[in-house]
Amino acid sequence: MPISKNKKVEIIKELGQKIGSSETVVFVNFHGLSVANATALRRQLRERGVDYTVAKKTLIRRALEASSRAITGTLPSLDGEVALAYLTAADGDPIAPAKGIYEFEKLAKGGLKILGGVFQGAFAGAEMMMSIAAIPARETLYAQLANLFNSPIQHLVVALDQISKTKS
Repeated sequence: MPISKNKKVEIIKELGQKIGSSETVVFVNFHGLSVANATALRRQLRERGVDYTVAKKTLIRRALEASSRAITGTLPSLDGEVALAYLTAADGDPIAPAKGIYEFEKLAKGGLKILGGVFQGAFAGAEMMMSIAAIPARETLYAQLANLFNSPIQHLVVALDQISKTKS
């Protein structure tokens, strides 16, 4: 059954607001995803503060044009059935939508594919969104940074210890 014109205008307005308020939006092809997996995906994304919406491609394009923020670049190709994953909280982790889809894609082994997205006000291709999704969690990055700062000091202590052993 076709969607009425008023309903389409409402969907475009709603999607435009969501896209405008979210720093990161991921375009996802969900062809072949079972209903059980789709439900599990929505639940997993909701835990991260990410919303998942399925819409027609033409409505998505119009919502991107109607968005309150200017998006630079060119829209990636939206092939197949398309859904949007975006942040619902303004203070959420900006890579959470991409990371959530990427992790579920590995678990589901098919049926889900990142097509591209919007990151920091610019369109990004699938490769860029995959690289964003591969960024470790904030706590892991802090641990790596602390290790980076600690490493030279640790090497100096080991070198001084070796020197003290040779002089005694």
